[in-house]
Amino acid sequence: MDLTVTRRQQDGRSILHLVGEIDVSTAPRLRDELSRVISEGSHDLIVDLSDVPFLDSTGLGVLVGRLKAVRLLDGDLVLAGAQERTLRNFRITGLDQVFRLFDSVDAALAARVEPDAAS
Repeated sequence: MDLTVTRRQQDGRSILHLVGEIDVSTAPRLRDELSRVISEGSHDLIVDLSDVPFLDSTGLGVLVGRLKAVRLLDGDLVLAGAQERTLRNFRITGLDQVFRLFDSVDAALAARVEPDAAS
């Protein structure tokens, strides 16, 4: 399955909506898209995983790498809408303690005003 990435701006944040599986074959596309967004000056990112049914360790590695990149620029990368199967990968690896995970993009947007709103 291919990976589609669409981007929009809202409230000064870049929201990337991902559709498809993120695995060894699609992770380079995700890395390139996130790197491009960051290099264009967007350092406050929400990655919408609501349409991602599968995410492997390669995809997790890409997300960790881009999180480090934006944090070095005093930015942040948060994740929204992950399905239970995907959330399990974050829990198993302990990355649920590294990333701020939100139930939805709206919850992530609201958290900018209320930092403790993470779910």
